[in-house]
Amino acid sequence: MPSAPPLCVVIAPDSFKGSISAPQATAAIAAGLRRVWGDADLRLVPLADGGEGTLDAVLSAGGMRRMARVSGADQTPVEAAYGVIAADTAMIEIAQIVGLTREAVAARAVEQRDTRGVGELMARLLDEGIRHIMVGLGGSSTNDGGAGLLVALGLRLLAADGRAVEPTPAGLAALAAIDTSGLDPRLAQTRITIMSDVNNILCGEQGATAIFGPQKGVRRDAVREIDTRLAHFAALVEAALGRGARDRPGAGAAGGLGFALLLLGGELRSGAEVVADLLGLDAALDGANWLITGEGRSDAQTLLGKTPLVAARRAALKDVPATLVSGAVDRDALPELSRHFAGCHSITFAPATLEACMADAAGLLADRAEQLARVFRAAR
Repeated sequence: MPSAPPLCVVIAPDSFKGSISAPQATAAIAAGLRRVWGDADLRLVPLADGGEGTLDAVLSAGGMRRMARVSGADQTPVEAAYGVIAADTAMIEIAQIVGLTREAVAARAVEQRDTRGVGELMARLLDEGIRHIMVGLGGSSTNDGGAGLLVALGLRLLAADGRAVEPTPAGLAALAAIDTSGLDPRLAQTRITIMSDVNNILCGEQGATAIFGPQKGVRRDAVREIDTRLAHFAALVEAALGRGARDRPGAGAAGGLGFALLLLGGELRSGAEVVADLLGLDAALDGANWLITGEGRSDAQTLLGKTPLVAARRAALKDVPATLVSGAVDRDALPELSRHFAGCHSITFAPATLEACMADAAGLLADRAEQLARVFRAAR
């Protein structure tokens, strides 16, 4: 009798934010499975959605990590990583430049933060001959409508007396005119892929400031004023460039950075879908018996197109069952999650503090993967 082919498992989690990266989570799950199946065909595909960890996930499949010194959200210099993934293609993760996690940024009011550093890095990529720029928009600390990015690429913001206006929410209060004559002409020949799962427009009740501003430090009593400034900025820059973007889905991503990139001709795509394509998830699923995916916390937000759902949907198209293994699973979301996953599991085994779970995430994930493998083996 010929022996059965080895079990094939695709391991494709997102990062467990604040704890372990997607490649580390993938390795931990693989380690747990190896305790049960030493000869299994494990296909490792660490995923991301455009936020923190996207660069690590993409570079796990190849490419070059490089560093650039650019302006942070608080205008102090930062060393930001970016990836060159083909001769003319590079990836920027804006969390590397204007992320929420930097202490210096948190100490500066959001009204004084801007996205100039992202534009500076884009200009550097243009200098290097890059003509396809992929921008992951998650994890932003800014709410400037992308004004800083556009200024770094040559746009001028002017007050009524002709002086330059700072591209911050505070500075936009004095904005009276836009000069586009210095905007980098190479942008017209550059493809921009915007990686984001946020579909909010720029302004209004569902806009960047109202929905995401408070978590970045915008005071509730300042939301309307800042929103009005962004609307004024958007109207002027749209008129100056002869195109519109403020009411397009995704314009409100990353504090309005999505708006600026859409104005420059960018194409909005699901970050998780882009990464899945880059890393060849569909090919990895060919002939597979099982998919394991996960993230730090799974809840109703997961059902809006987060990485695990994207992975599960692609697996379903190939009749591969998908199991969710996350740091935590919201019980209220279980009925809907269970429509997409063959089991939804938390990595914890007993009551524990969040800090303890985050510190031992890799070990907990490996142990949970081992136990799931034992169940899967018994069922077979």
